[in-house]
Formats: sequence, structure tokens, C-alpha cells
Amino acid sequence: MAYISFQPNDYFNTKLYTGNNTSTSYTGVGFQPDWIWIKDRSQATDHTLIDAVRGVKKVIISNLTNAEGTDSSTQGLNSFDSDGFTLGTNSNVGSTNNTGDNYVAWNWRASNTTAVSNTDGSITSTVSANTTSGFSIVTYTGTGANATVGHGLVGVAPKMILFKNLNTATDWDVYHGSLANTERIHLDTTGAKNTATHAFNSTSPTTSVFSVGTADNTNKSSSPMIAYCFAEKKGFSRFSSFVGTGSSDGPFLYCGFKPAFIIIKNVDDGSKNWVMLDNKRPSTGQNPADDILFPNTSGAESSSQTDRLVDFVSNGVKIRATSLQMNGSGDTHIFMAFAEEPIVSSNGVPATAR
Repeated sequence: MAYISFQPNDYFNTKLYTGNNTSTSYTGVGFQPDWIWIKDRSQATDHTLIDAVRGVKKVIISNLTNAEGTDSSTQGLNSFDSDGFTLGTNSNVGSTNNTGDNYVAWNWRASNTTAVSNTDGSITSTVSANTTSGFSIVTYTGTGANATVGHGLVGVAPKMILFKNLNTATDWDVYHGSLANTERIHLDTTGAKNTATHAFNSTSPTTSVFSVGTADNTNKSSSPMIAYCFAEKKGFSRFSSFVGTGSSDGPFLYCGFKPAFIIIKNVDDGSKNWVMLDNKRPSTGQNPADDILFPNTSGAESSSQTDRLVDFVSNGVKIRATSLQMNGSGDTHIFMAFAEEPIVSSNGVPATAR
């Protein structure tokens, strides 16, 4: 049985809220987040990604190539709080609190302390790392030459890394352990995996560093870069792949936990969106999980699917979709997933299906 000595919702949690266009503290996250990913479910607006290392007024957008934006007003995110976060009125960079709109905020906890300098790599990085949950936020300045960067996840190698150049309009590069280290995929597009030996220098991450090549997306000379690093933790997170069948009785993705959140991408079909699902949408908390958002588009939440999407069960995800973006026959799909409950956790209670 998968077992962990902590509760997953102490390190990842999804918060739903309704915007009110006034300064409001949204609580119930359960911890102080270090990375918040916010999306307006009601309207077509950009995804808003903010982390504690760059600061509450620094915004990047998963569905665009845009460089980092700065919201210098009291609008947008104002603080990371002990049990959530405080928002002002609509952000100048991306709407996060429009009156009457329904929002989702996905929250991750890193170190909750000031980020520290890391000299493990040839490039010195600034890192906020949580070795318990296997998540770190890494900033560094690119050199334009093959290099290594310390990730702070002591003793374990990342299985997935999201990279963004912060001052240049470039695609997001994604490293995933189920792909070759010569391959990348872009978070902001529908594109299939592509060969790019200059992205990660054809080198897999180690227990102390990840590698970058000469690509502008991961290592442009003199450019500030961000890397969100995820190591797999048994009973809490899973980064893997599956081959689609095209059937409503689709693949079962063993995770070792009841999922709280999953992102899936068909890496062989260059016309299909990334898909995000979580355990708070639909609000009934019942299977199937069929309220979807797309990291690579500004689109509002969609639940008008002609087929069931997925079931969240006690030990993983059952694919019910027949769509090519979720279950393309013969196509490889990668995923990242986080737990609501492991099969058995420190509270001694076995996980059950939704």
C-alpha cells in the first residue's frame, strides 16, 4: 500500500471562490501557498500564475508566451496568507476577482520561508523547496551556454519541470520524465512533443540539478528564468504516461492515491489541448469529473462534453473519455497528478472513491 506520513491537503489544495471586486481574504486552503494558479471559470480570461519567490505582484500566464507582468497597484493578489490569499479588485494583468465570476485557485506549498541561494549547479539559483512534497520554485539567470541549475529537492530527481523565460516572449518548455531528455512539449500550445536537444542539453535531471542547453526558453543569456520542479512522492504525486485506447472503457492510471488534481496532454497529436481536472469541480464531488479547463487557452470552463471524462477512484484515475485529447487511440499521453488522499495515510483511514 502507498503510505505517507502527512496529509496531502497540507501541500496541495484547490480553492473555489466567487469574485466580488473588493479586497477579500480567501481562506480554507489549509496552508500558506507559495504558488497559486488562478483561472476564471466563467469567462475567457488568461490563467494567472504567481509565486512567492518572484513576489505577489509578478504574474505569468500559462496560455501565452508573454514575459512576466507586474501589477503595481493594490489590485490582483495582495498577499499569501496563513490559510489562503488576499485579492484586491480585478488585476491589471489578469482578472482574478471580477464580481459574480466563479474562480478556481490551485495552491501549492513550497518552503514558506525566504528563498535561499543554491550553488549545486554551474548557475547559482534561488530556491524555495519543500522536500516533503517534492516541489520547488527555482529562479536563475540564463547564460546561453550548456549549464546545470540546483533545484533544491534533496536526494530526489524531478520528474516534471515547467520552464518560462521571464523577460522574453517565448513558449513554456516542459520536461517530463516519460519523454526522452531530448524532447520537450510546450504548455502554452496544442503542439505535440518535439525534439530539441538544446532545451535540456539532452540530460535528465539528477538528485541535485537539472540541465539546460542553449534554448531561449530555458537558458537565454542574461534573462531571468523560472522553473517549477516536481519530484514524485509515493502516495502524494504521480508523473507518468499512458497509451490511449479511444474507448469509453479507457486506461486506468494507477497513482497510489485518490486524486485531487490531474493535467493530461496527448503528446503525439499536435492539435489537442492540455486538460485540467480536479476534485472540487463539479461541486457535487461525484464522478465523472467533467468540468474541464485548458492550461493553453483562455477559454472558460467547459462541461458540455459528449462523453464522460474521468472517474477519480481510491487509487487512481479511470479514463472514460473517447476524445483524442484525453484518450487518442494509440497515442501517448503524459500526466501530472496530486492526491486528495493516499490509499492509507497517517490518519489510518483508507481512501474511497468519489
